[in-house]
Order: sequence, then structure tokens, then C-alpha cells
Amino acid sequence: MHALIIDDSRSMRMILKRILAQAGFECSEAGDGVEALAAMNAGPLPAICLIDWNMPNMNGYEFVTEVRKNKEWRDVTLMMVTTESEHSQIVAALAAGAHEYVIKPFTADAILDKLDLLGLTPDGAQR
Repeated sequence: MHALIIDDSRSMRMILKRILAQAGFECSEAGDGVEALAAMNAGPLPAICLIDWNMPNMNGYEFVTEVRKNKEWRDVTLMMVTTESEHSQIVAALAAGAHEYVIKPFTADAILDKLDLLGLTPDGAQR
């Protein structure tokens, strides 16, 4: 299963990549929403995108909105992973088409629990 990690922080991408790789995901990375859209157009299409809110060029909310405009990407699961914790932002992201919302800082178990909830734990995944 393929995951696309979208965050302008290289260290945050590494942390998420380590968690997802241990769970059996193949991962690719993007530093902002523009790079992520280019990666999705180039393929392979990810099963899930983990998306930061605050990024240059195109933020996470704008990315979610753009992804949901494309019917071919309808099956891609979108999970916000961000420091933005205001209720209005959570509601806006979910209304725009995000499936889940994780507030930083997080634990590996919090990410893995959300993947389980979404039915996206690869076969043979280890915790």
C-alpha cells in the first residue's frame, strides 16, 4: 500500500515515514501541496495522504480541496496531521473532504490507530 506524506518539515516527513514503513507502507514525500498534486498526477496514486496544514505554496486545506475536485482521486484517503487544533479548522478540513484529523504532537500508536480505523493497515503490519 502506498502513502504520500505531505509536510514542509523534512524531520516530520521522516518521522511519519518511519511509522508508516514499519506498518508496511511504501512511502513518497512532498514538501507542499503543489508538489503533492504533481506526485499524484505522476503516480502511483496513494491509498492515503498524510497532510500538514501549514505549508508554503499550497497549504493542506487547499490541497484537500483540490484533490476532492478530481473524481479520479475520490478513493484516496486524506488524513490531516497538523498543529492546527482549533475546532473550526478541524470542521473545515473534514467538510472539505479529509477523512481524519491528527493533532501534533502525536504518537506512533495514534497514527496506527487512525489507519486501523480507516481500514488501511496493510496485511502483516507490525505494531
